[in-house]
Amino acid sequence: MSVSSGLTFAQEQDPGMWDKASLQKDNPNLKWFKEAKFGMFIHWGLYSKLAGEYKGKRYYGSGEWIMNQGKIPAADYAEEAKTFNPVDFNAEEWARIAKDAGIKYMVITAKHHEGFAMYDSKVSDFNIVKATPYGKDPMKALAEATRKQKIPFGFYYSQFIDWHEPNGGKNGWDFDESKKDYQKYYREKAIPQLKELLTGYGPLGIVWFDMPGGLTKAQTQQLVDSLHRLQPKSLFSSRVGQGLGDYRDFGDSEIPDVPIKDAVWESIYTHNDSWGYIKHDMNFKSSEEIVRLLARVASKGGNLMLNVGPDGLGNIPPYSVKYLLETGAWLKKYGESIYGSDYGLVPPQPWGVTTSKPGREFLHVFRRPSDGKLLVPGLKAEVTKVYDLNTKVSLKWLADGDDLFISLPEFKGENPDQVFVIEYSGKAQDQSDNKTTVVSPQFEENSLDAISAQLEGKAEIKSLTYSHYYGDWKHTTCIVEMKSPTDGAEFKIRLTGAGDYKVTLEYACSQESARQEGKIVFNGKDYLFKTLRTSEFDKSAPLMFIKHTVAIVSADKAGEYSLKVSPLQEGKELFKLKSVWLVPIN
Repeated sequence: MSVSSGLTFAQEQDPGMWDKASLQKDNPNLKWFKEAKFGMFIHWGLYSKLAGEYKGKRYYGSGEWIMNQGKIPAADYAEEAKTFNPVDFNAEEWARIAKDAGIKYMVITAKHHEGFAMYDSKVSDFNIVKATPYGKDPMKALAEATRKQKIPFGFYYSQFIDWHEPNGGKNGWDFDESKKDYQKYYREKAIPQLKELLTGYGPLGIVWFDMPGGLTKAQTQQLVDSLHRLQPKSLFSSRVGQGLGDYRDFGDSEIPDVPIKDAVWESIYTHNDSWGYIKHDMNFKSSEEIVRLLARVASKGGNLMLNVGPDGLGNIPPYSVKYLLETGAWLKKYGESIYGSDYGLVPPQPWGVTTSKPGREFLHVFRRPSDGKLLVPGLKAEVTKVYDLNTKVSLKWLADGDDLFISLPEFKGENPDQVFVIEYSGKAQDQSDNKTTVVSPQFEENSLDAISAQLEGKAEIKSLTYSHYYGDWKHTTCIVEMKSPTDGAEFKIRLTGAGDYKVTLEYACSQESARQEGKIVFNGKDYLFKTLRTSEFDKSAPLMFIKHTVAIVSADKAGEYSLKVSPLQEGKELFKLKSVWLVPIN
């Protein structure tokens, strides 16, 4: 059937519809995507011209949501198109920047929630060709430019939310939601525009859907099948809804706590605080932050798609260009440890993370141990060689039981991620699920993260989602619901050196939870503390964490230990515990 006819639509929306992708790990079309590891997301639209400001008022957070934040009438917002003229746009330059940054695929917004099409749509005149003085189709040029650079190209499309259309989702300040005909909107705009994108711009690597709604699972399946018939090899993101995507996307700015081994997945981050351009948002991630973020995502087995927001003239922000190119320079030396890799067989260590390929484990060293001796615990493999990935210089190493000790050279601090390679014969044992945390006096601090705890009683591990600026989502995994002495969190620790350690609890604590007593048990001794108030948990506001130093503990020898945290008495939730920090006292 045609994608523009034959569907009937439900009126309800389930906000969680993109949470369960179909996990088609064996889909042959996913091979290139899984190996790519590093993509570029581009949010560019009419909101880019507004640049986070409307009628003298500045907005922070997600600039592409300015129409919603300001409750700008659709007719007034449409007037902004008359002065949108991105004359500096250069598709060849954008594609070159992506190539030099080590980008392996690109996705750009064809239509965001504002309803404005950034291509020559025959379905709606509210587009960059017909409604602006620019009068050209930048998507056509960018599709061609990326094809020349051999970068798979794709479109983002907001299928349900459309603030411009009377029957589109989620504009309640102009249009009565109860009177909307979502079927009419899908039939007359969303589906025909998706058909235009899938038939007019050559092969698409990805169609990145967003904000599903108004469809049952059967209707979503019908839509997906119809669109896939147009481009069978194109991958659809999980935000198409109802668990029917080809791969899984997590929430904005979210990385899973543990490797995802049964699915192909992607983590999306933006380079600063906003996805669309805001002229006063200068909080850009450095190349060090990007490289380490990329390594952390790859260590869990996923892809990182990093967003940039070009301005209303068509320029990618200078800091985005600078730090992306620096990331590309790092990838030229160390990209073998990222592209085509799988999750690391060794869990996160005080020094960094790992990625893997058959016969090789890549050590991403963010912090050098002060004595230069790097411990790789529990690899359980027949090691044949250890070397620097960039220089290929071999390193001295010693196997001791299941441990490997590597003598590291001095290396300069400006390298955000020094990569070393362990080559081995046969098969290495997967230790990625091992929850014992190595704590070493060779590092200034060591963290015991919530996800590694063994829980007792009614204690739970939960990912808490909240925002800083509008739409600037954060995700923190915490131990919650500790309300009685039987509700506890126990951390298994391997201390590599004897000595004294300061214990710092990192937690958030509401007013009703504050001033309760808690207890730490370590090495047969009890240590008491009282909780301090930080903030309430509100999804629309920051969740404030405190690093509260509560004790000094001692260990007279290296070895296996446990550290347990629990309430001292029955009461309210003790706190939301993010991490326990152990700081060696030298």
